[in-house]
Amino acid sequence: TGRNGVKGESGVSDDDLASEVLSHYSSTSESASVIEEGTGEVVDEQTAQEETEDKLKQCIDNLMDKSAKTRLAALESLRLGFSSRVLYEFLLERRFTISDCLERSLKKGGGEEQAAAATVCALLCVQLGGGVEGEEGFKMLRPILSSILIDSCASLSARQSCARALGMCCYVSASDDAEDLLKSIGHLESVFVGAYPLGDGTLPSVKAGIPVLHSTALQSWALLCTLCPASRINTILNHHMPRLHACLESSEVNFRIAVGETIALLCELGRDIDQEFEYEDCDALCDSLKNLATDGNKHRAKNDRRKQRSIFREVLHYIENEDFTEEKIQFGIEAIYIDGWMRRRIYDAFKEVLESGVRHHLQFNPLLRDIFGLGPPLILDASVKASRISRTERHLFNSAAFKARTKLRNKVRDKRADVM
Repeated sequence: TGRNGVKGESGVSDDDLASEVLSHYSSTSESASVIEEGTGEVVDEQTAQEETEDKLKQCIDNLMDKSAKTRLAALESLRLGFSSRVLYEFLLERRFTISDCLERSLKKGGGEEQAAAATVCALLCVQLGGGVEGEEGFKMLRPILSSILIDSCASLSARQSCARALGMCCYVSASDDAEDLLKSIGHLESVFVGAYPLGDGTLPSVKAGIPVLHSTALQSWALLCTLCPASRINTILNHHMPRLHACLESSEVNFRIAVGETIALLCELGRDIDQEFEYEDCDALCDSLKNLATDGNKHRAKNDRRKQRSIFREVLHYIENEDFTEEKIQFGIEAIYIDGWMRRRIYDAFKEVLESGVRHHLQFNPLLRDIFGLGPPLILDASVKASRISRTERHLFNSAAFKARTKLRNKVRDKRADVM
């Protein structure tokens, strides 16, 4: 491929590369060596994988191009590729090259390039998993992601993308490193506390676009709270719950929703530590939630009102009765069950990063399968399809595996308790 949109030996320009890669991914990412019904033909997954990798090699080369347009097209192609397929082996030997390129884009690129590079950082961590390789990449990229996040002069889209990437990379790669976890939590906090009430109890007025950044930082922070030890959770509950309660009065619907979901998640974490946990101003909190769950304000868009009422009904039911509306996520012949606020935040965080590729990664990515207690990837063939386990058996296995993993993480929390 030539540089700057000029056609090279392959006859394909950089301008065409992203769209070509997208159509290629969408046609090959859905199915891994499954027998197609009625034809008896087997999809040649190996060939599809090799074609994908050849295209990605060109994209990695293009990350070093002088043209910002070419680098952006390469980042977009990598985003599509990393979200659509599992590429651990391919990335293992190229991780330092890619990390160097991403660091350069984050340090020297414009806002759009910084935002795209941060997204690819998050996807690279998801691809490399929670082992040493992922940790190496995170330690290299964390300082620059953090500095853009807290830089009030940086573009809003870049800061928002860095907030999401910092939360995801830290969740995947730094679960055993108390220092990295604390620093990331602190940087995310420093952003969304800008929405907290002022000394006189009123909420600050913020510039257009800032509430979206506050929401993303809060959601990433909530994700990292699921890794904190009990002593830290108690401190978080005491400091943040009253302030988040006040933020339910925000005029921004999506920020209010993020706040409501975070309140529910913090209550769930509090009840995990102590079954008797109850927020000290629970009656007033429930009154606020009831108002939002029945909000008929005609000044708000109908869809916003509907979405807000639905979510705040769920939050209210959980705070009052510990009642959670279970959700089933189906992929291939398997499913996971979202049966709590912590599990929902974790799933939503991966869905925000992987987008439409989340189901493919649930099927084949060992990291996601470990987090959601799914065991090794299934080998999909006709005999497996013929002997599906029952929904009840699968549900019990998924729930038990997730609880076992949470307990394991809690043991790690306890070991870090004195550090935190």
